[in-house]
Amino acid sequence: MISFFRKIRQKLLQQNRVTQYLTYAIGEIALVMIGILLALQVNNWNENRKARTFETEILSLIDQNLTRDSVLIATELQNAILAVQLTDSILNQIERGIYDERLNVWMGKVVTFERFKSQSSAFEVLKSKGIGTISDKDLQLNLISYYDETLFRVYEALNDVEDFFNGDWIPVIKNEFNDFSYRVRMEPRNPTMFFENPSSIVLFKLYNDNREQGSVRRMKTALAEISKLRILIKKQNP
Repeated sequence: MISFFRKIRQKLLQQNRVTQYLTYAIGEIALVMIGILLALQVNNWNENRKARTFETEILSLIDQNLTRDSVLIATELQNAILAVQLTDSILNQIERGIYDERLNVWMGKVVTFERFKSQSSAFEVLKSKGIGTISDKDLQLNLISYYDETLFRVYEALNDVEDFFNGDWIPVIKNEFNDFSYRVRMEPRNPTMFFENPSSIVLFKLYNDNREQGSVRRMKTALAEISKLRILIKKQNP
């Protein structure tokens, strides 16, 4: 094809038809530019198609990760809420001076801690490709908020409860309890002395406040954000 065009230009020059030669040369340049532009357009179309395919697939995986997070957080949230409710029952029963087996069982479910690990592999893949791959800006911001801020606060709150358990409850359990079965029951050596000690009441209240104002509140926030994210993903990936 290039040889064909060259022959035409040479023939025009030999015939001293300069004007026609220039017109032809300009036309040839225009054709080449059009060809380049078309090639770029096709390339851009292919890249956009690949980007949209990746976006669809990664959002589907993120949605699966969020579903798993939702189940795990909901489970730990219920455990924490139960612990808060049972702490109130313990304090009420202590106030009434009733130190029976129910207190031992309730304490077994209260003096615990919750753990949670997010499934964030899909989001990490997205970050490696660039968060801008997601075309919806609102969805971009909400994903960043959940994975980089909300989850950090959830982990922080859960760690606070676990640190309280290890740092404050374990020494008391070692010194003042005959039996400790995690999430089952706790039996103080001297129930009357333990439950009528003001420091024991303070311990229950502090632990309860740490859990209620920290992990419970932040897990509820995380579940609300997951629900919002999944709605946005569904809009993007109908």
